Amino acid sequence: MSRLAALAGALCIACTAFAREAAPLAEDPKIETRLIAIAEELRCLVCQNESLIASRADLAMDLKRQVREQIRAGKSDQQIRDYMVERYGDFVLYRPPVKSTTLVLWVGPFALLIAGLCTVWIFVRRRRTAQGATLSAEQEARANELLANRANDASR
Repeated sequence: MSRLAALAGALCIACTAFAREAAPLAEDPKIETRLIAIAEELRCLVCQNESLIASRADLAMDLKRQVREQIRAGKSDQQIRDYMVERYGDFVLYRPPVKSTTLVLWVGPFALLIAGLCTVWIFVRRRRTAQGATLSAEQEARANELLANRANDASR
């Protein structure tokens, strides 16, 4: 047991020996600040549910590199966003504008919710109005006889 503890301690010490200070993200902190602000509004096209800044996918790295280059070229944030939308479509934006091509993105969830609620309402309404099957007197007597026989068999 003490050997295991000594091994674990040695591994911890060895791992911290290789630790270094994180490398700066960019030569210019102003460029990196703008990159972060722009990339937080853009969606990773691979991950789809992550912002470009949070993604570690290769495509995300390439897109961040493109944004850095455009910042260095002196383009405004809006020009960079417009370039990305022109190249990859409105899907690249986390908050796409409301227009005819993105209407499904904005209205779709509410339409599905309303359709689901209507389906549940119709199901419940039909279930309430559905009448149970009525048995004739002969069928009811036969069912009672079968249940009585089953109860007698179970008690034995």
